[in-house]
Amino acid sequence: MTFADYFFIFGARYLYLLAGLIVLAWFWKLPRESKKDIIIFGIIALPTIYIVSKIGAWLYFDARPFVVGHFTPLIPHDPDNGFPSDHVLLVSAIASIIYPFSKKTSAMVWAIAILVGISRVYVGIHHLIDVVGSVVLSIVISALAYFVFDKFIRKHALSLPKN
Repeated sequence: MTFADYFFIFGARYLYLLAGLIVLAWFWKLPRESKKDIIIFGIIALPTIYIVSKIGAWLYFDARPFVVGHFTPLIPHDPDNGFPSDHVLLVSAIASIIYPFSKKTSAMVWAIAILVGISRVYVGIHHLIDVVGSVVLSIVISALAYFVFDKFIRKHALSLPKN
């Protein structure tokens, strides 16, 4: 195996964890009120992204590249539906959710999401459509969830007087 193989195997398996660490470090430094907004938005967006991705997987089956190409992928994987890429979905969902609150941190997480996606394609367990589908689902659902959060929840429910 080449250095590139090892690099992309690491990216496909573990790089998503770095996104979580970056966001946790950023989140830790925020004031309490900002944390509250992000948590409430995340509670709306993350489950919605997950549910829509499961519906998408039910509607669209994409056999994994190693199944249709009859080769052994660089990392072992079940020959199940490849759409969407769960790893890319998670990282892009995190990047989408924090975008309204920190464009800089979101950009770092998006860079990781892209590397995770490239890695998952390189090692032979996803097609490009699986990765792009994950990104599009995350962006669209997060944008819709933010609209609901910003127009209805933050402005009405969260503006109640504090005791």
